[in-house]
Amino acid sequence: MTALIIDDEPKARSLLRNILEESCDFISNIYEAVDLKQGVEQIQQRGPQLVFLDIEMPNEQGIKIFDYFKKNEIDFEIVFTTAYSQYALQAFEMNAIDYILKPLRPKRVVEVAKKVHSDFNKATINLRLEELRESLKTKTFNKIGLPISDGILFLPLDEIIHMEADGMYTKFYTSNDGKKVVSKPLKYFEHILESGAGFYRPHRSHIFNINYLKQYVKKDGNYVVLENEHVVPVSKDKRDEFVKLISTL
Repeated sequence: MTALIIDDEPKARSLLRNILEESCDFISNIYEAVDLKQGVEQIQQRGPQLVFLDIEMPNEQGIKIFDYFKKNEIDFEIVFTTAYSQYALQAFEMNAIDYILKPLRPKRVVEVAKKVHSDFNKATINLRLEELRESLKTKTFNKIGLPISDGILFLPLDEIIHMEADGMYTKFYTSNDGKKVVSKPLKYFEHILESGAGFYRPHRSHIFNINYLKQYVKKDGNYVVLENEHVVPVSKDKRDEFVKLISTL
């Protein structure tokens, strides 16, 4: 696997290169570019499989890379590096895109690089990046990318009724396709709470879509009944907050 680092900061490029050279022997060659324009030229000339792309650069932001390629031309994985833009981080998480926060931590860099190497799949790259492009363009989130055995499943947020923790797995209950089990813990999907799509966490093991709320029951420990007839508990420390929330609906 070959890699390209696009970053205007020489120290950041040097640190990232050193980490990759010392801990990622599956990367055979590492190239560098000081801005997006030079990075695009390197991609076209070198054909790297993995691109580390800084979001914030003086001349042109990293996310503008989409302007240089047509929908089906991106056949390389992009790992965004950033110290800014909470919105962009949320977009990456919702679309199953890898990112690394600055200042760079070697453990995180190696973790992400190994993940890309083991999961490299050209068939899903364009799909994930196209969803990301749309999220960044419209500043809205309509879908969430779920890692599954053969790639990424994009599930419309308005079809998700309920998410339930099951050890290191998460069960997704949907309005159209029933139940889906994803091999990630519920914590991995906490960012859905910030999507603006009406999700609420009444209990550490449950997140549900307020739009599917059918009934709130103030007995037997307090719980809600959803439109699919699933019962979700409301923890004691969440009751006042939840009552306040539903009073505004």
